Amino acid sequence: MENFEEILRKDLHQFLQSMQEVDERLPECPDVEDKWEGIAKAYIPDGIREFQDFPSASLGWMMYIGMAVAKMWDTEWDIYSEIDDLYAYMRDKRGYDSMDEYIRQDVLLLQGADYTALEKVTGECASRVYNALMHQHLEPGTKEAFNGYVVCLRQLYLFGAAMQLKRMGYHMTKMN
Repeated sequence: MENFEEILRKDLHQFLQSMQEVDERLPECPDVEDKWEGIAKAYIPDGIREFQDFPSASLGWMMYIGMAVAKMWDTEWDIYSEIDDLYAYMRDKRGYDSMDEYIRQDVLLLQGADYTALEKVTGECASRVYNALMHQHLEPGTKEAFNGYVVCLRQLYLFGAAMQLKRMGYHMTKMN
């Protein structure tokens, strides 16, 4: 799985960099990264349930969650960091099926072309990750398949956060 995760990371990085969505050097934000495990544990039951019929949504929603957590970190982290279940907090605003719209409209405050462009980029990332996962030929319902799914979610979460950090003006540059 480590090799698979590295392949995903490189592919998403290259794709998003070509779209000017992330920098060559990805940002580091330990506060956002530290929320991953709790968010994943809360998300996985919903994500797995949706995966068979809606794999792109199941994967793509995690990218939106990464963006939302990065935005929360930048705005009022003292408040949001105290919320026990950030995933449930976001999901319960409009429900799982509309979580992407809630995040784009109410958290990221997007509308018009920006709203649509983000939907397109996120959908493409989810499709790329789904395609890579299917090419692993993992038997459904196995521990390996579950671990592959979690690896996909983790990379989408981290790249969602990286995209949002760049959009807010955070850039990682090498110090001399």
